[in-house]
Amino acid sequence: MNIVQCQFCKRPFTSIGGRICPACMEQIDKDFITVRDYIDEHKHSNIDIIAKETEVSKQKILHLLKEGRLIIDSPDGGGGGYLFCEMCKKSISTGRLCKDCSGKVASSMDKSVTSHKPTQAGNAGPSIKGSAKIGGN
Repeated sequence: MNIVQCQFCKRPFTSIGGRICPACMEQIDKDFITVRDYIDEHKHSNIDIIAKETEVSKQKILHLLKEGRLIIDSPDGGGGGYLFCEMCKKSISTGRLCKDCSGKVASSMDKSVTSHKPTQAGNAGPSIKGSAKIGGN
């Protein structure tokens, strides 16, 4: 466990891996419901309007978008200029990667996993070759 600073309220807390304290995480879950319901009723709203009407900060809305919990539609199919693929910088509406880059990462991971699989049962570990001499002669 580490002591880290919450990315939202800036208070220190004991973390087992996350960067958001339990109090802020609870509030984010409540804000998610508020924003989700607003987006359901106002499909093509942008982040500025959503933040103003729901009183949820843009920072929290962007966090929810990057987590993939929300999707903001725009006429161009992207995220309206607020969210960009972390690899190719193309505008996206949710998550951290566009579909193309996400597919490339998944393919790369599949290749990595299959190249490290043992080919025969029982021969998964490293082999030791050569001979060892036991004794003093």
